[in-house]
Order: sequence, then structure tokens, then C-alpha cells
Amino acid sequence: MSRYIATSAIRGANNIVRETDAFLQKALQEKGADTKIGFPNTAYFLPTILGLTGRKVETIGDLTPVMEQVKAYLHPVPAQSRWTPYLGETLDSGIATLLAVEMLQALRFLYGDQPEKLEGLQLAQASFTSPEFQKGDGGGQLNGPIDDIQLRSWGIQLVDGRMPGFAAIVGCAKSNEVAVKIIRELQRRNILIFLAGNVNGRSIIHQLQEEGVEMGYDTYIVPFGTDTLSAIYAIGFATRSALTFGGMKGGQAREILLYNRARVFAFVLALGEVDDLKYAAAAGAISYGFPAIADTVIPEIHPTGVTTYEHVISMPFNEIEGKDDLERAEKLVQKCIEVRGVKIKMTEVPIPVPYGSAFEGEVVRKADLRFESGGKRSRAFEYLYMLPMDKVEDGKVQVLGPDLDAVPDGGAMDIGIVAEVAGRKMQEDFEPVLERQIHHFINGASGVQHIGQRDIAWIRISKAAYDKGLRLGDLGKVLHARYHADFGAIVDKIQVTIYTNPADVNTMLQVAREAYNKRNTRLGDMTDEQVEEFYSCTLCQSFAPNHCCVISPERVGLCGAYSWLDCKASFQINPTGPNQPIPKKQQLDPVKGYWTGPNEFVLQASHQQVETVSMYSIMENPMTACGCFECIVMVIPEANGVMVLSREDTSMSPAGMTFSTLAGMAGGGLQTPGVMGVGKFYLTSKKFLAADGGFKRVVWMSSVLKQTMAEELSQAAKFAGDPDLINKIADETICTEVPDLVKFLEEKGHPALTMDPMM
Repeated sequence: MSRYIATSAIRGANNIVRETDAFLQKALQEKGADTKIGFPNTAYFLPTILGLTGRKVETIGDLTPVMEQVKAYLHPVPAQSRWTPYLGETLDSGIATLLAVEMLQALRFLYGDQPEKLEGLQLAQASFTSPEFQKGDGGGQLNGPIDDIQLRSWGIQLVDGRMPGFAAIVGCAKSNEVAVKIIRELQRRNILIFLAGNVNGRSIIHQLQEEGVEMGYDTYIVPFGTDTLSAIYAIGFATRSALTFGGMKGGQAREILLYNRARVFAFVLALGEVDDLKYAAAAGAISYGFPAIADTVIPEIHPTGVTTYEHVISMPFNEIEGKDDLERAEKLVQKCIEVRGVKIKMTEVPIPVPYGSAFEGEVVRKADLRFESGGKRSRAFEYLYMLPMDKVEDGKVQVLGPDLDAVPDGGAMDIGIVAEVAGRKMQEDFEPVLERQIHHFINGASGVQHIGQRDIAWIRISKAAYDKGLRLGDLGKVLHARYHADFGAIVDKIQVTIYTNPADVNTMLQVAREAYNKRNTRLGDMTDEQVEEFYSCTLCQSFAPNHCCVISPERVGLCGAYSWLDCKASFQINPTGPNQPIPKKQQLDPVKGYWTGPNEFVLQASHQQVETVSMYSIMENPMTACGCFECIVMVIPEANGVMVLSREDTSMSPAGMTFSTLAGMAGGGLQTPGVMGVGKFYLTSKKFLAADGGFKRVVWMSSVLKQTMAEELSQAAKFAGDPDLINKIADETICTEVPDLVKFLEEKGHPALTMDPMM
């Protein structure tokens, strides 16, 4: 191994540990050992320390034994004449660096130095209906550590391949133009991007900011901070992935590192000069299986062992073959993907703007608006239905009525997007499944914002996209390309008509609404008893190896993204994929929901970790979960009922824990009676906790669910026989303590108090 790398990494580790130790002693003296410390909105304390040492840091005093452990990892800086033939001492130094930096960042939080602020920074994290979005003004605060809510909301994208990996970019690119090109190439491949560090005070974050590139969770571009220390948040994210989805526990260092090497496809891209601290941090990343690629001349480490392929690669930017800097930037990104072995699935879409899932979160603000349809100023709807093969001309896209050129800057116009599909394996039941994809497909175009579906769609197109030549017909080209790429097994032909004449929009809207109503009735009447088979979903096993969902007509997948019909369509598309039919076979218990077929499947799919599963009970053999569930249902014994905590709710629950803390009990493929993760629309199913008393058992619920699902929950209350039940269910605005909850339930006369005991 290179003498230079070993010397630099070990020296960098010793320096940062000394700095951290000095800061720790200062904090102990000025703040006191009992002062609380930690990162906000995470259940994993300081996650890298928890994962690699098993220590739960809650106070400054808890850092003292961690520091002693960190010092034990250090090695003397080798003499310049010494050659190190192995990575051991360097990797030890890397781990010491990661632990020390996480301690240092937590102490900086305590002193108000994190997360840092950057003047004029535009962050794409505002709600589409928030005042910030309407005004178009950006934030200014860099992200700091990613909170648990965001980690879990990304969960389904991490496991289904839409987000195939993440890049931790440290430093500053050769030019602003190169910086933007690198980011766009990563976005085009749907890779999550973390940004940190600087070179001589200048960061890639500054470069993107100057070029007007919107950063934030929604655009897959997460700016942690302009110093190298902020890169620790990327390692914390990787550690929490193992704890959240892999079912790992704190202290299982070897298992966590191997999990990341096998399942979290990440790499470090070092732009510009690499100093001692960056070498030390890169050594820590290598322990996780994450290789480092630099765009400058540095020593390389080619032998494999810790990472899948090479450990350290040097690609001096000016020596990369290419006709210009943009082509060199593209090849640099391609090399990163090759070295880490990231599996990329890309669909070429023939439109004049960049395309990829990473653009789905883009916000088109009012100041950038060229055109919109839907919202308050106009009508927009989308409708997909099947036709016989001879009635569809594949690839035909037409706009009937005026196009964007006829609309003034910032103007609005009615539109209706109607897709007609045909296929030998196409079924009427697949229509709503395919129709829902319009939202994701259109959102993938850079400069296009799509919200909602059916007749409450809202589309915005930016001035930049319009100036590049994007017109309404391009939306049809997007649908044609993506349906063939993603649903080619059931869609043989597709044609798209976009209506913009008000009379045509009105006529087709009535046709679409009639179809919506028929579908609602047909799907609403489907029951578990009517079908001969349920479906599996093992998609999350890429992250949670022992978990599998059993999905029925009346029980949606816990992530909320897969219904029984979705799984049926998925099986038609990919017969060997994650959604397999599960014959119900012999019914063992109709009340609790036991069948021999699902039991046999779960035993095999969980690698013999789960022997049996109840479809309708939380108290006996409940279904397992990975980590990307929308809600947690948990028994509150004192109230003889259950609480439902939403992923978006960061408040304290009556169980004395937040969502993030409770998720550790419900996730990781564990089967915990009294606790389970669910999709939010399972709450409205007639089979929800059917063996335990049903919807009447809900005594507390996050207010965000009450607000966003008001109509559906009202129907569930009527089915439960108590139309006023929602008003009898508490939320965080009413109480977060069990005694207060019980008092509220008694005052309201909640039925759970008079039902049979749950425990």
C-alpha cells in the first residue's frame, strides 16, 4: 500500500482526535457532564458511534469512554521510510476519524455551530402549498444530519432500485460548469448526492448555488456543509440504513460494515486537493466498502478485499480522455459507478431536457414559472384506459388544441392527458395501476413539477424547460418511453392525446370521472374472501433480508406503495420478481387470518425466522416490517386500545417514544406482538385489526392522518358502528401522556374502554 496514503491518513486521524479531545474537555468544563447531546430527529443517538461501538450517547459525559475507545484505534504516524503492505493501521485510523468527527459535530451542535448557514441557499424542501413555495424564497440553512423521517421516506426508493446508490462528494470541482455536469450526470442515474467539504474555502455547494441549482431532499442533492467534517452525516446515513432496514443492533460493527459493503452502493468522489483529514475520512469510508475516487493525482490502492473492487482510484481531471471538460466530467462519473459496481437502470426519453427519477422532487417556483395547469387557475386531469390492439397506434402523440406557445409567461390553461394502451396481457384491473404511474413518469423531466393524480392533477413547467424546447407533446413522449420500459410485459402499444381546447377537456373529463367512479366501486368491493391467492412482496429484502409482506385485497403493503392489484400487475410484468402469488390453501383461522399457504411462504421467505403470520391481529404473530412503513400501530394497555403514529409526526407519543424510537421495535424484519408497521390506508380496511376489535381500538392518532385522510377515516368510523369515532380519538394536539389520554377517552366515551381487554 502507498506509504503516502498511510502516513496522511494516520496523521489526519491523530490530528482530528486531538482536536476533538480538546473540544470535549472544554465542553465538560463549560457545559457539564450531564448536559444532553445528540443529533435532532433521530432515534439512533450518534449513529456511527452507536453502530460501531454499541454506546448510546445521550450526554457529554457519555463521550468520555468513547474517546478512550477512539484513542485505542490510533497508531503512531509512520516514518517516511516505512512502507506499509496492508491496510490495517490505515483502516483503524479511518474508524477513529469517523468516531471522532461524529463526536466533534455533536459538540458543535451543542455550541450552535451546526448545521451551518449559507446566504441565499435555495433548498427544495418546502411543501408545494407552503408560503415558502408560493413566494419562491429559499432557505439558507444547510441540511446537517438527515432525519429519520427522510431516511424512511427514501426507503422504498432504496430497495426498489429507483435510487441505486449514493455519492458523497467532498471538495470543489474544476469549474462551476463541471460541478453542474457532475451533479446532472448523477441525477440522470437517480443517484442520491451528498455534498460536503471545500478546497481553499470554496465548496461544490457554492458552485451549485451560484449556478441556481436547487438543493435539498426533494432533488436528491443534499448539502451537508462546506467543511470536510460534515461528510460524517453520509456515514451516519449508511449506518442507520443497516440499523433501520437490516435489523442490525448497536455494536454489531462487523455486521454493519458487511451490510453496507453488500447492500448500500455508495462511493466517495474527492474533488480538488486531498489533505490529511480527507485521507483519514476516506479510510473510514473504505471500511464500509465505499471506494474513493479523486480527480487529482493521488496514490492508488488497487488490490481488492475491503471494497468490492479498487479501494482508491486517481483520475486527474485534465488527463481524462475527452474533447472538453463536460465530457471528462461524464467519464469521471462513469468511473465512480464502475468502481463501486452500482447497478444503473436508465430509460432514454427523447425530450429536450434531462430526465431521471432524481428530478421528481423539483419545485417550479412562481418566479420560474412558464406555464401551469391545475391548481386554482385551471383544470388538469389524466386518464388511462385499455383498447383493442387494432385501435391503438403505438407512439402516436397528438396535442389537440393550443400548445405552450399560445400561453403568456406564467399563464395557465386547461389540459387533459389521455393515454390509450393495448396489450395481449393487459387487463382492465391494471388500468388504475398504470394510470398512477403518470405522476412519477412526468415528474422525471427536469423543469416539470407534477402533483396529484386523476382529476386533481397539477402540472407546472419552468421557463428553463420551455426555453430548451419542451412542449406538451413531450409529456406524451415521456409516457410512451416509460410505459414500454417499465411495463413492456403487459403494454404492447400506447398512444397519447393531450387535450387543451376547453370544450374537449370538459367532455373527456366527464368520461374520465365516470371511469374513476366505476373503478372505485369495483376495487372497493374486493375482499380477501373473493380471491384464491394473496401476493408476496420481498422487494425490501435487498435491505431487510428476513422481511416479507403478505398483501391481500384488504391489506396494502406497509410502505403504502403496493396494493394487491399492483402486485398482480408486477407478477405479470416480472414472473420471477419480488411479487409472487401465494395460494391461500387451507384456512386455519378466519378471525385471526391464518392460512397454510401464507404460513409456508413466510417461513421460507424469512429464512426460517418467522414461522407463522396473522393477517388480522396485532397481538398474535403480527406481520413483520422492514423500515419504510408509513405508520406504526402500537398497543396502549392503559387505554385498552392502540395508537397510530405517522412517519411525518415528530412529536412525542403516549408510549413515551417518538416515531423514530418506536420504529426500531417495529422494523428490521422483527415480529413483535403489540407493535407493527402498516401502510396508512390499511387503517381504513374492514380487516384492520379485525381479530382485536377493529378500528374501534384506535384511541390516539397523529393529527396529520386526521387531516389528510378525513373522508376515508370517516367512512371507517361509520363501518365500525360509531360515526363520531374520529372526534373521540386523541392526537398530539390533545395529549401525549397516558393519564391525559385515558381522561380524554373517558370524557368522550370512547368504545375501547368497554371492550374486552387486549392484554
